[in-house]
Amino acid sequence: MNKILYAVAVASTALLGSCCCNKTAECNSALTKSGINPADYDTTICVGYDYENSKFVPVEEGAKQVKLYTLKNKNGMEVCITNFGGRVVSIMVPKKDGKFVDVCCGFDKVENYFPWNFETDFGSSVGRYANRIDGGTFTLPGEEEPIVLDKNNNGHASLHGGYTGWQYVVYDVDKATEQSLVLSHVSPAGDNKFPAEVKVTVKFNLTDDNALVINFDGVADAPTVLNMTNHTYFNLSGDLNNTIDESILQVNADNYTPADEWYIPTGEIRPVEGTAFDFRQPKAIGTNFGDNNPELEAAGGGYDHNWCLNTKGNQDDICATMTDPRSGIRLDVYTNEPGIQCYTANFQDGTRPGKDGIMYQKHCAICLESQKYPDSPNKYTLAGWELCSPFISPMKPYHSYVKYAFSVDK
Repeated sequence: MNKILYAVAVASTALLGSCCCNKTAECNSALTKSGINPADYDTTICVGYDYENSKFVPVEEGAKQVKLYTLKNKNGMEVCITNFGGRVVSIMVPKKDGKFVDVCCGFDKVENYFPWNFETDFGSSVGRYANRIDGGTFTLPGEEEPIVLDKNNNGHASLHGGYTGWQYVVYDVDKATEQSLVLSHVSPAGDNKFPAEVKVTVKFNLTDDNALVINFDGVADAPTVLNMTNHTYFNLSGDLNNTIDESILQVNADNYTPADEWYIPTGEIRPVEGTAFDFRQPKAIGTNFGDNNPELEAAGGGYDHNWCLNTKGNQDDICATMTDPRSGIRLDVYTNEPGIQCYTANFQDGTRPGKDGIMYQKHCAICLESQKYPDSPNKYTLAGWELCSPFISPMKPYHSYVKYAFSVDK
């Protein structure tokens, strides 16, 4: 993409949004294995935000082409991705009886991802900064003047890059093959009030051993922050009507970062031993949901927390494993990042229609988001946060890796 167009304020309407371009190939119009019609993703869109009236708005000027792209491997696994927000829409994998099932909560039609219909991060490639920045404020190293961002998360933090974060941009499509998709985006200086121009690529690769590998890369023309992640909602049960309470989770982490009532880490690195956050041995995700645990209750009745991975950036070691006894499907996660955010869809309430008319309920899925610890621009100098500096510069590019490897426990 060569530039980003903004929906600019006129008179008293005070609009600001960001858009991006797509230069891609056409997609197959046949239904996907997951039952999605690619034609339902064929549209043009630009998302803006009306600050005066506190709402998202479509912006005609700068609207760009959206498509659905389908990756397939030799085993019959299928992954559908849209360049609207760089979102994973569906993931078809075999369960223990050999039947292929969708393990990704998402939507049949692209319009259900538009924020004036539903504000959602489902499946998205999040940026500039995944997770929260306390008070929407941070200071670049060596500078005195703070950077002030929008506090779009309950008025207390900047979340997932601001109101028009990258989950709402139309990524360029640089390359599309049967098993890979390369998206790109150029975010200008001042985009959602972040400093520096940043150019990023998101590379999806579906391997023949049933793994979805995502590489995030970025370069900046001046110092800034960058912390991207994938926000897919996983449900391995074989039926997206189910919750993930019975799914088994193991996280390779001795510690986690406790958070305050606004989900901002306190800065403490706390041992998981003896807490509801101890997943060092496999246990059902919902084991502690009914315990009236104050930390889980503060997060909406489930997990929305960061674990400090023992892997410490070694992308060859498994950082988390999820299995489901109902389907036999296993998911192993690998990353070069120091942390992983586990979010158990605590605020889904059965009113949002998903694929096949399924009403996504509380705990319908879990997000396994590789990342720097939340609020790292303000806490990266603290003890235990040594691997969490989110700052990049022209001499220090960004690279983040995550692999979601699927198999079957028979």
